[in-house]
Amino acid sequence: MRYFVDAEYNGFCGPMISLALVPEAPGLAPFYESTGCADPTPWVSEHVLPVLHTTPVERFELGRRLAEYLASDPDPLLIADWPEDIAHAAMALVAGPGRRHDVSHVRFELCDAFGFDAAALSTVPHNALHDAVALRDFMLHREAREPR
Repeated sequence: MRYFVDAEYNGFCGPMISLALVPEAPGLAPFYESTGCADPTPWVSEHVLPVLHTTPVERFELGRRLAEYLASDPDPLLIADWPEDIAHAAMALVAGPGRRHDVSHVRFELCDAFGFDAAALSTVPHNALHDAVALRDFMLHREAREPR
């Protein structure tokens, strides 16, 4: 199944703050967790932390929960519109030196989301869950309009 991904992080190439995966199929529960942010940039303090709306967990626990979320899907495809989102999702699966959380298979795709603007289309901009929903809706709407 396809999952649309968004992450929030502390500045350009900074540490992950939150991660969301929204399944393509309607009615299925999304994944949304955060690790919090100990030393936020001013922009993150103003735009991301006020709309986090989740209790932070340790990085290892976030990765464990992500692996558990994906465990029942034999071929998960994580789709993002920005390379850092993919990098953060992949790094969340790293459990420690030489170890990864128990995910047997996962694929990543950087989509061409030309015209997508999470800040304009998201119900709650800079909240990873709402931004991932906006990306899913944008991509599915665009795919529905494309000739087959």
